[in-house]
Order: sequence, then C-alpha cells, then structure tokens
Amino acid sequence: MNPITHLLASWVIAESARLDPRDRILVTLGGVLPDLDGLGIVGEALTRHADVPLSWWSDYHHVLCHNLGFGLLLAAGSTALASRRLLTPGLVLLAFHIHLLGDLVGARGPDGFQWPIPYLLPFSDRCSLTWEGQWALNAWPNLLLTVILLVLSFFLAWRRGYSPLSMVSSRADRAFVSALRARFGSPGPTARSDVRD
Repeated sequence: MNPITHLLASWVIAESARLDPRDRILVTLGGVLPDLDGLGIVGEALTRHADVPLSWWSDYHHVLCHNLGFGLLLAAGSTALASRRLLTPGLVLLAFHIHLLGDLVGARGPDGFQWPIPYLLPFSDRCSLTWEGQWALNAWPNLLLTVILLVLSFFLAWRRGYSPLSMVSSRADRAFVSALRARFGSPGPTARSDVRD
C-alpha cells in the first residue's frame, strides 16, 4: 500500500486511545517505518546505469523491515520511549501488523509481483506470506481505503483539535484545524480536547 495510506491508518489506530503526542507519534511510526526497506529504490535509481548497479530495493524491500523481528524491535523501542509503557507498544505492534496486512492484500506491483512477506525473519525463513488475490497498488480498493482514512482523519482533526500535521508542525496543524472548523463549525462541548504538545 501507499505510505500515505499506512500513515493515515496508523494515525487512526493511535487515535483509538487517549495518548499523549509522543505516544501518538510512536504508534504512527510503528505503522510507517516498515517501509524503510523501500528506501533502497533510491540506490537502485542512482546506480541503474552503473557497471555494477545496486539491487537494494529489489532484494530487500519487504524483507528487512516487514517481519516479526522488526516489529518486536519497534515495540521494544516504543516501550523505552512511551509514557504508557503497555498500551503504546501494543498499539505499535497493531499498527505494524496492519501495515503488513495492507501490503499482503494490496501491494502487487505493475508487473504482477506480489512482494511476499517473510514474517518470521530473522528467527526463521520458513514462513513467507502471499495472497493470490492481492490487488494492485493502484487498484480501487487501495484508493477507496485511502479516501476513507483521509475523511476519518479530517473528522478526528475537526473533533479533537489536532491532526497528523501536529507531528511535524504545530503551526500548520493549528491552521489546518482552524480551516476545518471555519468550514464545518466548531465541535460541541463534548469534543475531546487533548494537550497538543
């Protein structure tokens, strides 16, 4: 799936509990960081005409970070950094597994390659997950899911007073929430008003 879809899904998971901003970021990153192994595409692109081109993306995407070992590493890291040391790592693992599920059902490339997920690495290479019905990365179910998550994220931002933008810029986040509330009105008195920073 598209990294934006993974980010939105992870943000919605983070919003399922009352977390402080740092813990929300940790949960969101738990669902986005598995795509770090996709950064090898940059090396491949830069060296495609070299005498010995790199194959980092072809060889390692959905291998290095799309496995149980990486998920446990994310959970351990979030345990060390989180305010809520049980809930946050649990949600990090949930976001991580939702990422894997999303890739399992909706990440087929234009050439038909299914990007198997070696789930048990580095402990075992015996379990490689694929699904015969996997839809293409640009298929309508992925687009629909992205739109649904986008609408839900906008609703949560309008209701709660902060959005995924809060992870990178509080100023941009305030402007975005203000624009939503100017367009759709302010939420009622029962709206959640968590601390933003």
